[in-house]
Amino acid sequence: MEKIKVLIADDSAFMRKLIQEILLTSNRIEISGTARNGLDAIQKIKKLKPDVVTMDIEMPVINGIDALKIIMKESPVPVVMLSSTTREGAENTFLAMQNGAFDFIAKPSGTISLDLEKISDEIIEKVLAASKANLKGLSMIQPRKNLFPTHFKNSSKIELDSSNILTQSATEWEQSAKKLICIGTSTGGPRALQTVLSKLPATIKAPILIVQHMPEGFTRSLAIRLNSLSKLTVKEAENGELLENGTAYIAPGGYHLKIKKMGDRLAVELDQSELRNGLRPSVDLMFESVSEITGYAKIAVIMTGMGADGKKGLIQLHQMGKLKAIAESEETSIVFGMPKAAISTNFIDEVQNVDDIAGTILKYV
Repeated sequence: MEKIKVLIADDSAFMRKLIQEILLTSNRIEISGTARNGLDAIQKIKKLKPDVVTMDIEMPVINGIDALKIIMKESPVPVVMLSSTTREGAENTFLAMQNGAFDFIAKPSGTISLDLEKISDEIIEKVLAASKANLKGLSMIQPRKNLFPTHFKNSSKIELDSSNILTQSATEWEQSAKKLICIGTSTGGPRALQTVLSKLPATIKAPILIVQHMPEGFTRSLAIRLNSLSKLTVKEAENGELLENGTAYIAPGGYHLKIKKMGDRLAVELDQSELRNGLRPSVDLMFESVSEITGYAKIAVIMTGMGADGKKGLIQLHQMGKLKAIAESEETSIVFGMPKAAISTNFIDEVQNVDDIAGTILKYV
């Protein structure tokens, strides 16, 4: 088996050595070189042509984000960013992913993480996944001028006019008065969520539940960012709050997101029960919780991500009530694992490019 060549870019000699030692515990990885700053990384990528790059965000000469912009323009390669868990670190992480980074790894304890071994399995897993990344998908969703305005909500936001969307003929599905939308995603998800949520109107007659695989400390920043780019209200879910139409609730990192009935309303239930397939939050668990809610038709969406989270939950959703299910296409998925697993159930109604998912949701709402 041909080994995956990795370039490590970090201004700390200690961190370069530690990351190298972790990666070399996998017999599928070899180190093609190291870089001390962003400029060094840009030059060595052109020379060494690695399959994957790990890159620190905070580096001298040219920082990780600026280096990433140049790399994705001149020598596209999957880049896994290393980030601190501070608020500034989280914001920079999302900026990096918007500019074409494959994914990120949160350092356990600051810039120089002596305990990086705690997440060694995650580092290896993400590097291996990055080697199979859809580079076309990464480049497709790099920012374009005026595509995602940075100011807070106003009428210039991108929005689909639901009156222009072809609807189905009258069916039992459409006659159901209440709808509930649930979205599951992982690697590449923040960009996909940005694309989808920015096209949904504030007047959408359904609440939206979102599980995005992401560690604690990052989901709040994600919600704030998506809220600023959307007509919807996007927020990190809070335990016990009642669901409102036109609001998207993101599961906090480290918590499962469930739903329970409170009289004739629905409420958020968060818990830290055991991990599901190594994950918390879990798409499967959210889907299973939603499947138990009666009196609602459900719209389930599975987008880009590693693994098969959401597959089992999708089956239960299908068995328990009215469901329309949408999967992101292989063409636009950064990683086709989760959508592929969902499609394999034969319960997916439509497979759509990420740009068309919002319109498909509105068709069913």
